[in-house]
Amino acid sequence: MNETEEIGTPVPSEDAARARTVAIIMDGNGRWAAGKGLPVEAGHREGTRALRRTVEAAIDEGVGALVVYACSTENWTRPPDEVAALMEILDETIGRELPDLAEQGVRTRFLGRRDRVPPQTRSAMDALEISTAGRETLDLWIAFDYGGRAELVDAARRCVEDGLTPAEVDEAAIVARLNAPALPEIDLLIRTSGEFRISNFMLWETAYAEFVFTETLWPDFGDKDLRAALAAFSSRDRRFGGR
Repeated sequence: MNETEEIGTPVPSEDAARARTVAIIMDGNGRWAAGKGLPVEAGHREGTRALRRTVEAAIDEGVGALVVYACSTENWTRPPDEVAALMEILDETIGRELPDLAEQGVRTRFLGRRDRVPPQTRSAMDALEISTAGRETLDLWIAFDYGGRAELVDAARRCVEDGLTPAEVDEAAIVARLNAPALPEIDLLIRTSGEFRISNFMLWETAYAEFVFTETLWPDFGDKDLRAALAAFSSRDRRFGGR
């Protein structure tokens, strides 16, 4: 089967030049902190401020959904004090930043495992999802304790658990069993800090995404950086395997 014969390939629409679903790998907090002689925790805290202004910029630019990589399954191998700081910052973000964004119409949902976060944090995540369910300006998806490979393995396992026959396992069956079946395919993936890899993030959902890599460290990222990435996206010719 050649590229033009792919099954389930997205079809370009009249709105193809506009990125409606944007994902960001928020990288560079540690290097930002180190460059200023600060502990890594300070970089993570500054990163939450970058998230808020980026969400607000996304609203201004008409983005429909924003997916951010806050913590990977591999991040648990970091020093215990850094992991503890990440949990504390997650609590603070849920308690302070995200409710303020909800007032601007932001619906927040979480992707990834929840069994490794403290019970009170898990309850706060659940409560925020419920309280913002009616917001319609922008969908904010936060990937916390998330891994793309684990997501695909879990989806395959659910197919088996649900008793699907091999003939019944198709793209629709997999999508229905991903962490977030309601999440549209990603149009644009941005990675900050000058790294050129996707680090096990959204492996299925980025199948036809355009990538933008920026040298900007995440704590310094803002509206100008987002607009530049969106402009780069709009200048590209997306053929989805066609010619």
